[in-house]
Amino acid sequence: MNSIVPEQATPEVRTLAERVFQQLQDAIVRGELAPGSKITEPGLSKAYGISRGPLREAMRRLEAHRLIERVPHVGARVVKLSMRELLELFDLREALESMAARLAAEHMTSEEVAGLREVLALHERQSDLKRGEAYYQREGDLDFHFRIVQGSHNRMLMTLLCDDLYYLVRLYRTQFSASGSRPQRAFVEHHRIVDAIEAGDAELAELLMRRHVSASRANVADRYAAILAQEAETTP
Repeated sequence: MNSIVPEQATPEVRTLAERVFQQLQDAIVRGELAPGSKITEPGLSKAYGISRGPLREAMRRLEAHRLIERVPHVGARVVKLSMRELLELFDLREALESMAARLAAEHMTSEEVAGLREVLALHERQSDLKRGEAYYQREGDLDFHFRIVQGSHNRMLMTLLCDDLYYLVRLYRTQFSASGSRPQRAFVEHHRIVDAIEAGDAELAELLMRRHVSASRANVADRYAAILAQEAETTP
C-alpha cells in the first residue's frame, strides 16, 4: 500500500499516523464506526487518546482510500454506499477478481500457492469462522483475495484491487458476509479456487472466483435490502 503521509511529516509522526490509520480503518471495516456516522477530529482524539497531528494525517489516508468522505456543511463521515453503488462495486470485483484468479493459475509459483494454503489454514482456526458467525480476514498477506490478486502478477490489477479499492471492498466484504451459512460456504469456495490455481486450470479458477464473488454479491444485496427495510420501519 502506498503511504500518502506528507513527506514533511517527521518519522515519529508518520509512524504514529500509520498506527492511527490502521486502528481507525479496522474500526470502520468492523463496523465499530458505523457507515454514514459523522466523525470529528476532537471526538476521535478523545475516543482513541491520540493527538490531533497524527490523527489529521490518518484521516487524510482514510479519505484517500474512500473510507471517509467530506460532506459540505456536515463535515467528515464514514462512507456509506447506496445499494446501486454497492452492487456496482461487486460487479467490478466479479470481473476483475475472476480475471486475477485466471492469471494466478497461469503465473503463481508453488511457493505462492503454498502461502495461500497457509492463509486458509490460519483462517480455519479463527473462532468466528468455527462458530459460523463471520469470516474476518486481516488485511494484506493475511487476506485470501489480496493474495490471489498479487498472484496474478498483473500490475494494473494490483493497483486497482490492492490499493485504489482495497479498503472499500474489505469494508463491505466484512460487514455483510456474516449471514447464515455464508462464512463456511465462502471458506469452502476459497479452497476450491486454490485447488484450481494449483492445478493450473485457469478457466476453472476464473469460473470459481466469478461464482464466489457473485454469491457474495447476492448475499450482500439481500442483507442490505433487509437493513434498509428495517430502517424504514423504525423511521417515524
